[in-house]
Amino acid sequence: MIRGEISNFKFHSSGHCYLTLKDNASSIKAVIFRRFAQKLRFRPENGQKVIACGSIGVYDRDGVYQLYIEQLIPDGVGELNLYYEQLKKKLDAEGLFSAENKKALPLYPKSIGIITSRTGAVLHDIFHVASQRNPAVKLFLFPVLVQGDGSVEQIVSAIKYFNQHKELCDVLIIGRGGGSMEDLWSFNDEQVVRAVFASDVP
Repeated sequence: MIRGEISNFKFHSSGHCYLTLKDNASSIKAVIFRRFAQKLRFRPENGQKVIACGSIGVYDRDGVYQLYIEQLIPDGVGELNLYYEQLKKKLDAEGLFSAENKKALPLYPKSIGIITSRTGAVLHDIFHVASQRNPAVKLFLFPVLVQGDGSVEQIVSAIKYFNQHKELCDVLIIGRGGGSMEDLWSFNDEQVVRAVFASDVP
């Protein structure tokens, strides 16, 4: 395990990442081969402090020691949190969160599309609040997984379904109950964010 700061970071078209890890006294060249780079949840950047795990070997061509990184972890900040901030910054720069791109919500929707788990407590809450505020409102449920493998794809498919059948609802609710950052992560996925942005149904 080596702790250091990233410099000279390069993402090669092959999928491999090349970088140097340094501290105040020394530095070492390092590589993350594609099969390990694909598992990174954040994008390494120059100046980031990280903890690298792997093995050290001699790069025959140059005759120098090199670190072959199998796992790279942000030092002092959570991996998911760092990825979240990087993704938010990227999408914000593209205008996905700009006020002028936000669709107005109908004041009195006649029908609502609901994208959530069939068994989640949040579904009961939505039905309860809707019946109190407007008993005549129509509710259409598209049940999906809200965490774990396949959840992102199901949420995106549900958004696309309601957009292909715009006559069903005036507005969508996409949600779930509480949970840890990891539990809620499907709702931070870039595919879901872009599907929400592209949706004609607010």
